[in-house]
Amino acid sequence: MTDPELLEIINVSRNNNGKKDITGILLYSEGMFIQFLEGPAYELNEVYNAIVNDTRHKNIIKLVEEDIIYRSFPNRAMDFRSINTHELETLASYFDPNKKVFENDDQYPGLAILKTFAESA
Repeated sequence: MTDPELLEIINVSRNNNGKKDITGILLYSEGMFIQFLEGPAYELNEVYNAIVNDTRHKNIIKLVEEDIIYRSFPNRAMDFRSINTHELETLASYFDPNKKVFENDDQYPGLAILKTFAESA
């Protein structure tokens, strides 16, 4: 994707998410995305259905859907990071089951990866 295309996605997402009280983070690398969204269930379902029905998206996999008490990204309508291959290799190290990054990260390994990356970027 080009930088202007990515910027358009980010701006539209931030605008739409802000209106729906949705927060989260979007990671991009070499044509692939991973996204973490949090907010009201009804609004999240609407956003997810829009993503699924958007013909620009392929191979969508929902990793987790759960109720939460506290948001992990409370002040980010849509934080964004573009990462390179080296950074992906660094993130892969967080899949080590013997390495605890956050409390309860054994229950939410994807969230631990995203939080670690967001806080270190």
